[in-house]
Amino acid sequence: MTFFRFIVYVSILLFFGMAGIISLIGLNDHIAKADAIVVLGNTVLPNGQPSPRLQARIDCAIDMYHQGVAPLIIVSGGTGVEGYDEAEVMARYLEQHGIPSTSIIRDSSGINTAATANNIAKISHAQHIQSVFIVSQFFHITRTKLAMTHAGLKVNGSTHADYYEARDIYSLARETIGYPAYLLNLR
Repeated sequence: MTFFRFIVYVSILLFFGMAGIISLIGLNDHIAKADAIVVLGNTVLPNGQPSPRLQARIDCAIDMYHQGVAPLIIVSGGTGVEGYDEAEVMARYLEQHGIPSTSIIRDSSGINTAATANNIAKISHAQHIQSVFIVSQFFHITRTKLAMTHAGLKVNGSTHADYYEARDIYSLARETIGYPAYLLNLR
């Protein structure tokens, strides 16, 4: 076996091993009480409605709220190419589904995971929030926990939105490469 072939085999094993770990962590929900539920943003449809993926995240947060996981929901997202503020769209959806506006905090500057974590840390400090509970897709949970912890937040638990699509294969592959790069970038 040539050295090059050895490196290729090891790389493939590491890639699939990392994908497996990210999937196991993301699919293994840990429901625990926290001060706030954090919902990470995603695509808003051209008609201003949450995409099915984003709606699944918000519905999951609603379920966690009604289970008493936390008294607050922080929605975080930026303005996408469609021109809609993800945080505002999520907040409107929450209100339409019975969540009081006093229980919703908006972060309209959450343009990526790192920005969301840093923004949530600032909000948490201002609002005296000690712990958070994360809601996102399964492949995004691991990196989100890392970002939140790095920003100084205590992550008490997480759950993944029950929505899957073919795009998840690409997203998992991206996270498999991105997580180690993200980890190295934090140092």
